[in-house]
Amino acid sequence: MATNKDLRRSKIKKAIRGKIAGTSAKPRLSVFRSNDNLYAQLIDDSTGHTLLSYSTKLVKEETGTKIDLSKLAGKKLAEKAVETGISTVVFDRNGYLYHGRVKALAEGAREGGLKF
Repeated sequence: MATNKDLRRSKIKKAIRGKIAGTSAKPRLSVFRSNDNLYAQLIDDSTGHTLLSYSTKLVKEETGTKIDLSKLAGKKLAEKAVETGISTVVFDRNGYLYHGRVKALAEGAREGGLKF
């Protein structure tokens, strides 16, 4: 059974996804936040394929807080994206508030070279 928090997030998510969509030239940077990790994907919505993905699981050897790891994951994702020729994206916070780990990932991606 869904809680009020889950219902609220799903409503926000639907509203956001109604306004934005990713293309092969400008993919959607989608964020998923779990209790332990943060996952990010670059998605081409016209074909329904994930172009790149990265998570804080891949930077676990680093030390720091969850926010530090999220920022580092955003940087690494951006570096991989720039290597493959992707420079601009559409940011999809997936119903989460633009705060904390989600904000840190976005800032790290901007530092890594992505524009959004």
